[in-house]
Amino acid sequence: MKMMMLGMCRPVRDAWNLASERCNRSFHCFADSDRRTNWGLKFSLVAVHLIFVGALFLFDVDLIQNTKKEPWYTAAYLLLFVATLVQYLFTSGSSPGYAIDAMRATNDSQAIFTKKSTPSKQPALSKNRGLPISVEASNMGRTIPGMANTPWTKLVMEMYPPGSNIRSLTCSYCNIVQPPRTKHCYDCEKCVLQFDHHCVWLGTCIGQKNHCRFWWFIFEETILCIWTGVFYISYLRSNFTRGWWKDAIIIFFLAILSICLVFLLLLLLFHSYLILTNQTTYELVRRRRISYLRSVPERVYPFSKGICRNVYNFCCDCSGMYSMERLPSAQELEARSRPYTCCDVLSCRCC
Repeated sequence: MKMMMLGMCRPVRDAWNLASERCNRSFHCFADSDRRTNWGLKFSLVAVHLIFVGALFLFDVDLIQNTKKEPWYTAAYLLLFVATLVQYLFTSGSSPGYAIDAMRATNDSQAIFTKKSTPSKQPALSKNRGLPISVEASNMGRTIPGMANTPWTKLVMEMYPPGSNIRSLTCSYCNIVQPPRTKHCYDCEKCVLQFDHHCVWLGTCIGQKNHCRFWWFIFEETILCIWTGVFYISYLRSNFTRGWWKDAIIIFFLAILSICLVFLLLLLLFHSYLILTNQTTYELVRRRRISYLRSVPERVYPFSKGICRNVYNFCCDCSGMYSMERLPSAQELEARSRPYTCCDVLSCRCC
């Protein structure tokens, strides 16, 4: 009997393996287990959103009647719901800004400028995928003995103090020289410019290129949670006759929604603070483990250019530009650590 069952299961198993192999050939994104996990996570989060919002229209008769009278209110809510999901998908599929891409753009742009025999100026425009390279003004032209003779290495080493060891700044995994604020992500297996953290829910790193999208996603998700919670509370306060199991489901959803809202509010405030001070989560948490930040006082933000300029660079800067910041000099750190005076307030030093 057992041998008969095994004989019957073998054709089914072979057919399943054949179907899986054909699916992997047709859809390459499902061939990798990590990609399958990311797609499964995205599908699960979208499904959770649909369940929480669908319960309102399934149970709340009052909401349906108000929609017929004032459709603009429900339309605005559904528009926010769709915008949040779109923002989630765009953020999860966006690049955080990999150092290897910036290196290729720098080397290619330098090769083009060399062929045309034109003097290099900042910012250097890259014709590789239309991505320019922007580097803050520094002591350009300084050479470091023994460093590799490549445009990327020269550009990066000019952002560090004289005498910096190129070997200590080279990633042992990617084998490239890391600019300041860059860290190797072991999940993405690449060095990320202005690395913030690796988000498990998005399945990607948060870095220079998608930090703004990540903040807007958190903001939209927070507003959506608040609005959905208002609908839940309005439903529970209504006097319509309904089954007890509907109330139990809504109360359960409301409890989960409240926990998510607290988490989202804290995350939104935390990242807003990082934006205002031009910091990253990695720099704030691992400050004592980053060699060039150990000597900086705790309340000094070495990369901050003032609140207004920090917000402008974060929100309004060119999205197609790799912006790499040099390390501030000792004089700049001393000026930023100076206590504020009345004259500094009038002159908007903090801005």
